[in-house]
Amino acid sequence: METTLRGVGVSHGVAIGEVRHMGTAVLEPPAKQIPAEEAEREQGRARKAVEAVAADLIARGNLAGGEAQAVLEAQAMMAQDPELMADVERRIAVGSTAERAVYDAFAAYRALLAGAGEYLAGRVADLDDVRNRIVARLLGVPMPGVPDSDEPYVLIARDLAPADTALLDPALVLGFVTEEGGPTSHSAILARALGVPAVVALPGAGELAEGTVIAVDGSSGEIFVNPSEEKKAQLESAAAERKAALAASTGPGATSDGHKVPLLANVGGPADVPAAVEAGAEGVGLFRTEFLFLDDSKNAPSEETQVEAYRQVLQAFPEGRVVVRVLDAGADKPLDFLTPADEPNPALGVRGLRTLLDHPEVLRTQLTALAKASEGLPVHLEVMAPMVADRADAKAFANACREAGLHAKFGAMVEIPSAALRARSILQEVEFLSLGTNDLAQYTFAADRQVGAVSRLQDPWQPALLDLVALSAEAARAEGKSCGVCGEAASDPLLACVLTGLGVTSLSMGAASLPYVRAMLAKYTLAQCERAAAAARAVDSAEEARNAAQAVLSGE
Repeated sequence: METTLRGVGVSHGVAIGEVRHMGTAVLEPPAKQIPAEEAEREQGRARKAVEAVAADLIARGNLAGGEAQAVLEAQAMMAQDPELMADVERRIAVGSTAERAVYDAFAAYRALLAGAGEYLAGRVADLDDVRNRIVARLLGVPMPGVPDSDEPYVLIARDLAPADTALLDPALVLGFVTEEGGPTSHSAILARALGVPAVVALPGAGELAEGTVIAVDGSSGEIFVNPSEEKKAQLESAAAERKAALAASTGPGATSDGHKVPLLANVGGPADVPAAVEAGAEGVGLFRTEFLFLDDSKNAPSEETQVEAYRQVLQAFPEGRVVVRVLDAGADKPLDFLTPADEPNPALGVRGLRTLLDHPEVLRTQLTALAKASEGLPVHLEVMAPMVADRADAKAFANACREAGLHAKFGAMVEIPSAALRARSILQEVEFLSLGTNDLAQYTFAADRQVGAVSRLQDPWQPALLDLVALSAEAARAEGKSCGVCGEAASDPLLACVLTGLGVTSLSMGAASLPYVRAMLAKYTLAQCERAAAAARAVDSAEEARNAAQAVLSGE
């Protein structure tokens, strides 16, 4: 019997196949005592297991490249955390086995994170995965992970760790569904990078029986259990039509009446550039520079290292626009040499530009490296600061750029409601705005972007969020300046039309989403996009906004 479930669609496309479940997590090791003379041997076992797991995560990252590499390297740093390792060795010294000591030490650290108001919930999931891998290695059992299968399947999991998501084989994994996560979680971002249809935050996903045939619509978030032949044909036909439309859509982004909307790519480093170029990106709308700083959490990369990495990206887009976000450290991206260790609420503390203004030498080195990397290149370099709260922040950043001799446009990210409300004031100091809708939603609704339980409040279709986008775009238009969107909202083709109607001047997204957005924009006039935007803002919920925009654009 066909039934329909609904989660949150986070990666476009349709997948039809049999369910396969993620390998189960490692069982809790027994709490047995060891003689004192075995402590040194057990400590050595623990150290070797930790180093092996860290090396495996780094190797997986090197294979995956791009954003996945940065995420996996951050996990490797978790595994090698000296305080955690010291706790493991202390527990072994008083009689625990290596595997039990690892299990208990990670549990204690996990409790600390969870007790911080769950603002580090995303890191808790990653921490659990690291623990499971170390314990599995010590017990000599298979690592938890994706199932072995010769036939393609749809993967079901409570959540997907970055180490698993990064190396999913799209030839075997048709799509995936998770019980937890949100539209801006690591799994969602990596799914879009892979181009694998995905649905997250689906309650009860784990109850789907192994071998059950399901159809996953990564656009709508719908899951059809035991779909009829008619439903399969309908979904496959729609997917084929979409694929044909994508193939026919090329060139710069624009509405059907010629209103230009540059379509740019979000990249995490040089490894992401080839996919962006192949997808026809007109430049880079968000170059996340954190990847360089994750290799060593205790020291910033040298100026020379930064120059080399930045130049590789800048060279890929001659005459194009490349928007670089300076280091966004803090909250879920802590760095030992920058981030306070004792903040009670890191997401609302010293992060982003606040961190850099507290460490001006780190900002100065990065800006100087960008200035040197762009020398002699015809690229249009733009540099923006994360977490700008007001005009004073914007002025401090612009002054730092000038002092570093940077010949580029200076901009501010709008991720805090105050920045949207006072956008015109901020634009007195900088030349453009870029909306980071992931964090803007998080701070507007007090809803952690990594917590699946509040995923409805992270939905970029929320009318209150659209109001803040409109405020920012109107301020930019009044000042004769640009206002782009670089958050995950831009990757939704229907929402891309609404954002265009709100006055957004460019859209930046993962490379895999570019063809979908290009094809959708080309179907409608600017006036239609504006009417859809007005309809979306006139209602009271995300679902109503989506339906209202769809009704306008479909002529209903």
